[in-house]
Amino acid sequence: MISKLFRESPFEPLRYHLKTVMECVDFVRPMFEAVRDKQYDVLHVLATKVFKTEHEADIIKDDIRRTIPKRFFLPVYRGDLLGYLKLQDDMADSVEDIAVLLTIKNLALPDALVELTFGYVTKIEDVCRQTRTIADYLPTLVEGEMVGADADRALEMIAGVEKLEWEADRLQYALSQQLFALEDEIKATDIFLWFRVFGELGQLANFAEKTGDRLRRMLST
Repeated sequence: MISKLFRESPFEPLRYHLKTVMECVDFVRPMFEAVRDKQYDVLHVLATKVFKTEHEADIIKDDIRRTIPKRFFLPVYRGDLLGYLKLQDDMADSVEDIAVLLTIKNLALPDALVELTFGYVTKIEDVCRQTRTIADYLPTLVEGEMVGADADRALEMIAGVEKLEWEADRLQYALSQQLFALEDEIKATDIFLWFRVFGELGQLANFAEKTGDRLRRMLST
């Protein structure tokens, strides 16, 4: 199947891989909702689904690496495609890490953090979904030989991802401040775990933003 996708376009296998990665991302909000509602059985079921989906993404990634041709009759370098693939896969790895951290113990989300936490989650989802939109735009770029108005539009979308990721960074900082302000009210271990969770969410956004940056490199070569 991967070989067939490569015959259509060098980007089709990457879009196929990203579809599975985004299935991982779609579990993020339900996991946080389960923690908020103290539905830990539901959380563990969701985490198991994350682990399974992340593994599926790994299999697709490995298939692409084995199948990817040495060269294309297109203005795209093999190394850039492989780098783009790795960054996408790092997104799924981050979701897996979030699932692990959330299930180490029965974490409680302090009421004082609920609103900002879900605002942060929403911003992370926005970063990832905008990255997905760019990936869906890639076939149009290929048809336009990676230049012209289509390429300019892609660069605008990439800039949009960068802005969203910057906004996510600001939310992470504000959330961390609120978290440590509760140090007299919640356990130090819980503070540590939440800080790790919020940091891993930030990593998810970082990897999504970096995929756009890698695409910019492809557009400039």
